[in-house]
Amino acid sequence: MTNRLHYGDNLDVLRASVKDESVDLVYLDPPFNSNAGYNILFAPPKELRTAADAGNAQIRAFEDSWHWNDSAEEAFDQVQRSGATRAFELLNAMRSFLGDNDMMAYLAMMAVRLIELHRVLKPAGSLYLHCDPTASHYLKLLLDGVFGKRNFRNEIIWCYRKWSIAQGQFARNHDVILFYSRDEGARTFHTLYADPSPGTLRRWGGKRQQAVFEDGVRKATSIEEDARSPLPDWWDISVLNPNSKERLGYPTQKPVALLERIIAASSNEGDLVLDPFCGCGTAIHAAQKLGRRWIGIDVTHLAISLIEKRLKDAFPGIAFAVEGTPKDLASALDLARRDKYQFQWWAVSLVDAQPFGGRRKGADGGIDGLIYFKPDGRKTEKAIVSVKGGDNVGVQMIRELHSTMEREKAPIGIFITKALPTSAMEREAAAVGRFEDGFGRTYARLQILTLAELFQGKKPDIPLIDPSLAFRRAGRERSGEQRVLI
Repeated sequence: MTNRLHYGDNLDVLRASVKDESVDLVYLDPPFNSNAGYNILFAPPKELRTAADAGNAQIRAFEDSWHWNDSAEEAFDQVQRSGATRAFELLNAMRSFLGDNDMMAYLAMMAVRLIELHRVLKPAGSLYLHCDPTASHYLKLLLDGVFGKRNFRNEIIWCYRKWSIAQGQFARNHDVILFYSRDEGARTFHTLYADPSPGTLRRWGGKRQQAVFEDGVRKATSIEEDARSPLPDWWDISVLNPNSKERLGYPTQKPVALLERIIAASSNEGDLVLDPFCGCGTAIHAAQKLGRRWIGIDVTHLAISLIEKRLKDAFPGIAFAVEGTPKDLASALDLARRDKYQFQWWAVSLVDAQPFGGRRKGADGGIDGLIYFKPDGRKTEKAIVSVKGGDNVGVQMIRELHSTMEREKAPIGIFITKALPTSAMEREAAAVGRFEDGFGRTYARLQILTLAELFQGKKPDIPLIDPSLAFRRAGRERSGEQRVLI
């Protein structure tokens, strides 16, 4: 099976593309219903950074908020019709207790997805649900209803150190990971071991202790075995600090070490790992590194684009399929009609640009993406990308892009359009003039590209593009190596 990334609602993708009992391990890190908005930061190169960039370079990756509406009511009804009687009884009891509020909407949306995840798991498979203490108690009840309370294995506490301001309570420095098996019978699980404590190393030289009785007195002695003990259900793994080489800028990015531990414990090489909320792709990265097959699903083109780049940087030559993103002009036009922001993010990725702006009206100042380049091999310049997905385009849009280029001191502008440009637009673009790179080569300052041309392989004509300036690069990995994880 080809490793796959899917753009789309994970409920739809699971039902359409993932077979019954085909997955060995599910890891999911869904939004926690914290009512927060999470931004991904794309910082410009230092030489181009301004005081305004702290706000302008952030894009709303997702909003961690759920609301009781028709979609939540439909999810509730689908659980009722699913045949998962115990799960629905629990969900209905929660609704009586909580009422029709945001938390209840979150739980209804999660319940119908957990039922599908149970369906796709193999009998020997496992599920790890990553959450925080605000919702973990409700989610555990749902998991008991879907998987059965006898299939609960562990409540893993991932504890970490970070600066926290706690008033009137202890600092909250942990997440919860709920571990369930699909069935009570045989399941895939490899015991992981922790290194001995410093005291054990000092007293016993790292050897295992054994109890013996001499004259009725219990004593301890050492035997010729390493004194490692099975890993407990609390894990002290550092969060990614802002300067970590691993950090890519995604707001909820988890360390690869955390996912490696889960995947090593509950799967074998060649097994299939599924992450239905794959975000920036840490679970996918860890699965590839450990020689597993994988499926990742996310509802934003921004996440899919980030994961594509991350995998290609970390695993040069990697092969995988991307499903749900436009593959031809018709599907691109359909996306433009359905969601202009997802269309913009997708179109920006076609020209290897860094996304810019957000969903607030006027927030981008006429900029949808940025391409950084070094025309003379030394000084960094930027090209501004503007995307128009409407049916009607005109010369005023070209003038507005030119005005933005002047304001931002950008020597090149790229105008991506779904519709064919008019002759007046082409003349206006040509009138902006040409840019010289310092070596006698010149380039059109304002370039118009249609979607049809992009699908035919045409790219912006820009000298010495430096893709490393747009996104943080993932470190290169050596895949397929099963390491001892503690």
